[in-house]
Amino acid sequence: MFKDKTLLITGGTGSFGNAVLNRFLETNIKEIRIFSRDEKKQDDMRNQLKNEKVKFYIGDVRDYNSIAKAMQGVDYVFHAAALKQVPSCEFFPLEATKTNVFGTQNTIDAAVANNVKRIICLSTDKAAYPINAMGISKALMEKVAVAASRNIPNDNTIVCLTRYGNVMASRGSVIPLFVKQIKENAPLTVTDPNMTRFLMSLEDAVDLVIFAFLNGNQGDLFVNKAPASTIGDLAQALKDIYKANNEIKVIGTRHGEKLYETLCTREEMQKAEDMGEFYRIPADNRDLNYSRYFSEGETDTSVIEDYHSHNTEQLTNSALKETLLNLNYIKENL
Repeated sequence: MFKDKTLLITGGTGSFGNAVLNRFLETNIKEIRIFSRDEKKQDDMRNQLKNEKVKFYIGDVRDYNSIAKAMQGVDYVFHAAALKQVPSCEFFPLEATKTNVFGTQNTIDAAVANNVKRIICLSTDKAAYPINAMGISKALMEKVAVAASRNIPNDNTIVCLTRYGNVMASRGSVIPLFVKQIKENAPLTVTDPNMTRFLMSLEDAVDLVIFAFLNGNQGDLFVNKAPASTIGDLAQALKDIYKANNEIKVIGTRHGEKLYETLCTREEMQKAEDMGEFYRIPADNRDLNYSRYFSEGETDTSVIEDYHSHNTEQLTNSALKETLLNLNYIKENL
């Protein structure tokens, strides 16, 4: 699929963009374009990779002209550019909206204008039943992508979405924080020990993206099935791995945090297609004939459960330690 093709990754200097880049570098792809506004990270990546396949574009998805120029001659797009730190989005919701919502519309419009074959937009479990600004902006991003997918002439550009949970050891996540606190012999600051989160590796997340590229129809949302654990169990597993005696200090829930995260709502699960390791949620393609919204109801929504981090597989302490020990971040730090 990717032989002699050009891939553009927005937000390509982030943890997820780097993982996608590294996976695609192993293929016979012709060119990978890294689009971001961080010239320092681009320079670091350029010097580290020294790979002629990788081209760098400075720009911002908020600026249509900059993303449109970078999109010329591109076959596939992976759209990962986002503001995604829950507290910062909570304090600057308009900035989250500019990047996550308007930036996505700009990226899709530029892809359609340049006859890109497929664009995969990255979303988050926080977009399901959102209670914080980051989740709300990502939920609206999903709506923007699905709405755009309905109006593309002849389906020349396929627009799909992926939604995933926490990526273990990604930048700004809790595992690097706990490891840092262990090494400094400081208390491990746990918001709520009973809070659960999905646990995915970067490799799992990239598998989801590639699956979407290969199997996506117009407007599809793909979700991968993932195990979870409580934050308290995660902290204890890391203490066990590092043979540490640090105190676990409960500091309380932060701005906009949930007790558990939902990957698929019950409404989505009602129409989800089980594809083994993944769920495919097709777009709601009803039109603006509003009578259909009132006359064509569903009878079993109330008996279907959401798919969330409280009711998915919960990792035991030994399984959690095994999972953590497989992470490159933990291997390097040990």
